[in-house]
Amino acid sequence: MTSADETPVRVGIFGLLGSGNLGNDGSLEAVLGYLRAEHPEAVLDALCGGPEAVTTRFGIPATRLHWYRGEYRTASRAGAIVAKGLGKLVDAVRTAAWVRRHDVVIVPGMGVLEATLPLRPWGFPYALFLLCASGRLFGTRVALVSVGAAPIGNRPTRALVRWSARLAAYRSYRDTPSRDAMRAMGVDTTRDEVYPDLTFSLPTLRASTPSGPPGPVGVGVMDFHGGNDDRARAEEIHRRYLDGTIGFVRALVEDGRPVRLLSGDEVDTPVVAAILDAVDSPLVTGAEAASLADLMKEMAAVDTVVATRYHNLICALKVGTPTLALTYAAKSDALMAQMGLGTYCHPAHEVDADRLLEQFRALEQRSAELRRTLTERNLVAVRQLQYQFSALDSALFPAADHAHTHAMREAP
Repeated sequence: MTSADETPVRVGIFGLLGSGNLGNDGSLEAVLGYLRAEHPEAVLDALCGGPEAVTTRFGIPATRLHWYRGEYRTASRAGAIVAKGLGKLVDAVRTAAWVRRHDVVIVPGMGVLEATLPLRPWGFPYALFLLCASGRLFGTRVALVSVGAAPIGNRPTRALVRWSARLAAYRSYRDTPSRDAMRAMGVDTTRDEVYPDLTFSLPTLRASTPSGPPGPVGVGVMDFHGGNDDRARAEEIHRRYLDGTIGFVRALVEDGRPVRLLSGDEVDTPVVAAILDAVDSPLVTGAEAASLADLMKEMAAVDTVVATRYHNLICALKVGTPTLALTYAAKSDALMAQMGLGTYCHPAHEVDADRLLEQFRALEQRSAELRRTLTERNLVAVRQLQYQFSALDSALFPAADHAHTHAMREAP
């Protein structure tokens, strides 16, 4: 409890939250669960991509991340180009003012230090740099918690990401390759720890053990066009991914297996529609999940999962369903290895339906054994995240200086 003469600590949450990506919102949910349990007196708000959605679902005030609402649309007309440029200046002032009002800002999970999907330097990387620079300027502790990182080829993006990480007061990563990537980019990671993805701390529904004939298969799809360095081949990569996935789903249907198409972001909807159109069968249906909890329920209701999007994999692994990953970045391979399923990976850039079906059948033959392995690995992940939350308490909430720091900021 906060005594009468103390000002409650103000905690901000930052990121592309409320924008339709279920994984990002799951990371927010995990951090809010920790804060409400361990720091119920804290005053919470967010600077995020979808403030209305965040306020409606999570019950905290939220401010739009970018002043210019067309930030992530390509600017072709002169007016839009000028507005986008002006927005960069306005966002610098807005971000600094928002950061200054807080004692602590947390960036919950997400791949904020990577460019494994198409990304422009002056979008989110610039926003993250403004956050971390403002934190250093005003003495606000900025924490990058269980975030993802990866090698970045684009020089401006790499520079912004490197300086963001250097300026943060606390860093932890969701896998070892992420920490290695930041070290290779010139960040001192000596004190940085590796913990599981924050989603593993969420409540979950355990999958039931299948009995009887082979049951439904969950296929998690993604609007996949390759990474930031694949822009010239984006359509070719997408076509190959889609054709391979369609071929795999068609083979499952020919075996009489019901298929449930799953996604983790609003942008994946056209891929679900394309597969439903190509494989015209009552055995193939699409699921609509509004949260990671909904997605986990879907994952728990199938015998086996084959998925691409990172947080689809996490949901399936977390509920204990044997999973095969269509991997597009080191984070997916690292996650599968961490959970004891490193053998069951297939490249998303080169989906081969026949080879994928072969791997799928091998996975199902070991289903009972892999379910036991997942149960054990999930317990380990939960314990590791409990340890991280204790470490966060020590790093971010030194009780003695809360009231003093906040009073100084509010002084005229």
